[in-house]
Formats: sequence, C-alpha cells, structure tokens
Amino acid sequence: MNLRSRGWFGRTGKDGLIYRSWMKNQGLPNDLFDGRPVIGICNTWSELTPCNAHFRELAESVKHGIYEAGGFPVEFPVMSLGETLIKPTAMLYRNLVSMDVEESIRANPVDGVVLLCGCDKTTPSLVMGACSVNIPTLVISGGPMLTGKFRGKDIGTSDVWRFSQDVRAGKMSQDDIFDAEAAMCRSRGHCAVMGTASSMACMVESLGLTLPGNAAIPAADSRRKVLAHLSGRRIVDVVKEDVKPSDILTREAFENAIVTNAAVGGSTNFVIHLLAIAGRVGVPLDIEDFDKLSRNIPLIANLQPSGKYFMEDLYYAGGLPAVMKELKTVLHNDCITVNGKTIGQNVENSEIYNEDIIASISSPFNPLAGFVVVKGNLCENGAVLKPSAATPALLQHTGKAVVFETIEDYKARIDLPDLDIDETSIIVLKNVGPIGYPGMPEVGNLGLPKKLLAKGVNDMVRISDGRMSGTGFGTVVLHVSPEAAAGGTLAVVKDGDIITLDVEKRQLRLEVPSEEIALRKQQWTPSHQLVGRGYVQLFQQHVQQAHLGADFDFLRGGSGSEVLRDSH
Repeated sequence: MNLRSRGWFGRTGKDGLIYRSWMKNQGLPNDLFDGRPVIGICNTWSELTPCNAHFRELAESVKHGIYEAGGFPVEFPVMSLGETLIKPTAMLYRNLVSMDVEESIRANPVDGVVLLCGCDKTTPSLVMGACSVNIPTLVISGGPMLTGKFRGKDIGTSDVWRFSQDVRAGKMSQDDIFDAEAAMCRSRGHCAVMGTASSMACMVESLGLTLPGNAAIPAADSRRKVLAHLSGRRIVDVVKEDVKPSDILTREAFENAIVTNAAVGGSTNFVIHLLAIAGRVGVPLDIEDFDKLSRNIPLIANLQPSGKYFMEDLYYAGGLPAVMKELKTVLHNDCITVNGKTIGQNVENSEIYNEDIIASISSPFNPLAGFVVVKGNLCENGAVLKPSAATPALLQHTGKAVVFETIEDYKARIDLPDLDIDETSIIVLKNVGPIGYPGMPEVGNLGLPKKLLAKGVNDMVRISDGRMSGTGFGTVVLHVSPEAAAGGTLAVVKDGDIITLDVEKRQLRLEVPSEEIALRKQQWTPSHQLVGRGYVQLFQQHVQQAHLGADFDFLRGGSGSEVLRDSH
C-alpha cells in the first residue's frame, strides 16, 4: 500500500527518529510503525457539547476495532459545537470546524479517518472537512438520547417549543419546566426527535458514509458501542481498498439522501448542510433539487416533529435500513457504501417491525414530505418550507406584514399589547441571515404574540432569512435568499405590506409594484454591523448565501491530501 503515513514513520535518519521517538513517549511499541495503516479518530468530545459527552467511550470502541484489524489508531480533537450552549449560534462556527478538520487531517500522518459526530453542526462540519482532503473516511454518529418521560407522556426536544408557548400562555409554571427538563434529557445522546442531529445521522447513512443502522441506535444502547467497534475494523479495510469520499459521494448518493430525508421528515437544516458538502466534492446540486426530488416522496416515518414517535422507537421498528428498503423503488440502489456493499445490498434483509412507526410508501402517514422551495420577488434565489410540519390551511395565505428589523426588535415588541397584529398577519424577521446576524441562527420559528396565544392561535406564517431548529414546527418560511443584509427584497419590506405565500405554486411574493421595490432598494442602507477583526470578520466577508450552503467561497472544491511543504 502507498500509505500517507510512511512519509512520516517510514523515514530513516533524523526525520524518522523525530517522528517515531516523540510518538513513543506515549508507550507505543516499535511494531506499530511497521507500515500498518494509521487511522485518525477525529473526536468532537466536549463537556460543553452534551450530545457528544460520551465520545471518549465510543473512541475506545473504535480503537479496539482498529487494533483487531491490524491498524494503528490515533485520536485527535477538533473544535466541538454544542448547539445548546454556543453563542451567538453554532452555525457561525460550522465552517471554522470544517477548516480545523481539513487541516488536522492533511497535516498529520493518517491514512484514513473515523469521524465521531453527533450534535447538529459537528456532522456536516466534519464531513465537509474530510471531503476536502478526500482520504478514506467513515462516519459514526453518537446516537439519540432515550425518549423522555414526563407525567405519563413521552416527550422530546420538540416539546421545548410547546412548553415555551404554554409558559407564555400561563398554562405551565417555572417549576413545571424544571421537572420537564430533567425528564426530557435523561440519557446521553443527541435530540430524541427527528431534529437536525437525527437528520444528519440519517444523511450520512443514506449517503453511504456509515455502516448500516448507524442513524437510530440509541446512544445508551450497548449496540452503539458495537457499531463503533465494527466501524474501527472496517476503516482499516477501507484504507486498503482505497475507497475515498469522492468514490461514495456521487450525484446519485446525494439524491438518495434527499429522498430519504423527505421520507423521515428531516430538518430544514439538511438543505443547507447537504449543499455545502456537495460544494466540497464538486457534485452539482442546487436548492431546487430538494423540491424536485422530494415532491412525490411521502412521509413514512412517524417521528416528531412531523409525527408522533421518537428515534428510539424508529430503531426498534427497523431503523433507517427498513425505511430505505421501503423506498427501494425511488432510490439508486446500486450506490456503493463505505462497507463495500451497495445501498440495496445493505437494506435487502431489513424488516419493518412496527407499521405505526414506519409505514409503507403506498399508505404513508402524510402525503406531504420533503421541502418546498418557493421563489418570487421576496426570495429571488429561493426560500425553504417544510410542509409536513406546517398547518395545511396556511400553505396558501395572504396577509399583512408585521416587520421586525432584528431579533432584538422582535423580543422587545412581540408581546406588546398595542402591537398591530392578528392571526391573519405574516411575521417577518430581517437580518438573521449568514451575514446579518452573523451566522444564521435558529430563530425562524418565532414564538407567537401572547395575546394571540391567549385566543388559541397556535400557528402563523413566519418569514425570515434565518434557520429553525430541526425540532421546530409551524408554517415557517426560512433561508430567504438573498438575505436582508445582502440587500435582498426582504430588507425593504415594511409594516402593512401584503405578502402572498402559495406553496402549491411555489411562490412567495411581496405585493408591492416592482418600481416601488426598486425605489426602496435605492434608498436602503444596511443596518447590520460588520465585525472588524478575527474569524467573524472572515465569515462576513466570505460566507455565501443560503441557497449555496453558506460555505466560504474559498472552500468550495477539494484541496487534496498532499502536504505542500516538508519542514524536516
């Protein structure tokens, strides 16, 4: 084998002495440097990323498998993105972590890499970075937490939004919230619903970057460690077979991921992350592909927030392989995967064990699934809506705009008694896009005004250039592109303007004459702040718009694994 690591550990003289001797201070025997594949374990463990706090144990299971298969495991850390704690938003740092991963892999003597990822942004950032280097790669997700149990009911992260509305409506007390939060997150793992973390786990499995069954095994289940162990064994063979991400991530693989994500009711964040990954590997993919490919795919996984159940239930019902077997007539079954078999071969023996959780494609839970991409003068480059999480009556709606210039403006005014708003209004939030916030936070599923909650209103059309949590729901139009801070039409929407959303026609229109829109744009001046230093300045200067995946313009396309200079 022509191993990258031999450029370090296979040398003689001074260079070889330096490379090997400093590694040996960790108690490593000489025969580990005999030419066996060196496997990097890229670990996003952090106590500040609770979803990934069990990754030290997973890494040990991976190491056991690597040693058994004759490899040499080396674990290394990268910046970890804890969705629940990082401010102003984890999305601001997704591209930074991808750079950390890319440079850590390229700069070090590894022949293959195992990516340990779970929390929302850790998966796309690690995959983006690894794809850019393009050495043999295998992904392991951390797994979902066990289903929450609260006062006789199953709960999960989607209930955060319900509980929040109940508190604002006076239906829950703070003591109730204290009880609920302990009952909701009762084990290790990421969100128990089909939020972004679960959607990312499904994404990497449907792309073919993981062993079958990866997506749904609960983090607390011993079989998660077994998967990690087997993944450690397999990555050694992946290196020997020289199977790279570019061999797996074909256009057909991306189409499989889009179809699968639609069928499980995956997060809208899936769109922005898959676009970014495609940009790294040079696969042509645009935002309209998500609409075209998922338009006739029904919802067959009955999972919150679009359905009833949780990821733990999905695993017991057959997991993602059972879902993909049901989708076999609409998938590219000959796509190769990281275990050396095709998608079709991986799922052919799968079974559905609970038809209340995984339905047939001919008798789905909801004929509406996937994403709708709307366009119009309010979003020339597109915006995204998840119909399975929306109110059907609002999918064709015209109303007056109630405009908030910033998220701070929204927080300050949304509950004012004299706010001119009713249930037919459309809430518009500006300046929460990639540049404007910066970082594009998950604030799109805005809470409704207290006075409307008190009337029993539980959904309204909401429009923004931001994102929403995959655990969220509602008739929410997201990722408006161009964003307000980039001078898109969203920037010049005024209170009282009439807006029409027509999902059937895939349209989002500001009912203002084009001449008036042009005049407003001439008079518009940016209101967002530009940061004067550091990474955030780099982000604002180079981030692309949402319809391109919000990656940096200088990171599109791969860079390869070659080390440019040799200092020794």
